Amino acid sequence: MSNLVKPHDLINGIAIKYKIQLKKILEGGMKMRRVLLLIIIIFSVVIAGCNQQIEPNISKEKARNFANELYNRQLFEQSAEEYTRYLQNYKLSDEEQVNISYAVGDIYFERLKDYENALAFYVRARYFNPKKELKRSIDKQIVACEERLGRPENAQQTLKESTALEPEKIAKKRPGAVVAVIGTKQITQGDIDFELSQLPPSIRSQYQDKSRKIEFLKQYILTDLLYDSAIRQGLEKDSEVVEAAYQAKKNIMVQKYLQEEIASKVNIELSDVELYYKANKDRYVEKDKEGNVKREKSLQEVQQQVAQDLAMEKQQQVYEELASKLMRAEGVKIYENKLK
Repeated sequence: MSNLVKPHDLINGIAIKYKIQLKKILEGGMKMRRVLLLIIIIFSVVIAGCNQQIEPNISKEKARNFANELYNRQLFEQSAEEYTRYLQNYKLSDEEQVNISYAVGDIYFERLKDYENALAFYVRARYFNPKKELKRSIDKQIVACEERLGRPENAQQTLKESTALEPEKIAKKRPGAVVAVIGTKQITQGDIDFELSQLPPSIRSQYQDKSRKIEFLKQYILTDLLYDSAIRQGLEKDSEVVEAAYQAKKNIMVQKYLQEEIASKVNIELSDVELYYKANKDRYVEKDKEGNVKREKSLQEVQQQVAQDLAMEKQQQVYEELASKLMRAEGVKIYENKLK
């Protein structure tokens, strides 16, 4: 009986055993907590280090001079990249942000013909509240970028252009029988007549008979097909295409503007023609083979020529006055001695 384990001794033994195990568990838990705490501390240090801005290894002045040196060596893309890093890595005033952003925009616009990046930097320059005069220049460049990218600011003009491109609208403006189809697009007699009317008279005269018009129609269709293929290849965003299209548009607009401006200011009366003839009689003479004057031509003989000469002279005068006025208004300065 004395060899039997008493119930309370058994309970005490079990309790002691579990206390030892519990102690080990707690000690293990403490170690685990220490490990977790250490991991958290290390992780926090790493995160804090990542959030700290890396100090540039060269001075602000040297960084800017380096970007400028790249530009002077015509390494325009590399120069733009260095200027971008300069903007990101150094603490700059708003005025510096404006000037550098504007300069980078000019690099992309004028040198690299990258109008999307140019637009981004011009917008960035505008964001830092430039002075009034510079803001005006920035706005002009933004408009120029948008024009080259096919994104005119004027919503009404955009709507007008998009409406003009709708086939059904074109069909109303250029009526006539449907002479061909490209998928769902219809080509009318009016379309062909309009395209022919845009050709110079000497070329237009070559497409009078039906066989030549059929040839022109085929060329017109092929041009549309090639254009669609070019669009699918994304060539409408090609820098050369964008620049050429912009230059063509600019030249047409300038010609149209000059025609309207000059036409409104040049009025020629018969009395003006008579006065011009009398003042320039030596220009309207008949000469022999040796260049000697045989006789003066009468006004009646040369009236049309005199009127044309007078009109040309007046147009030139109006043009020069307009050019001078615009240059004064925009503060244009030309440094002829620096031009090589």
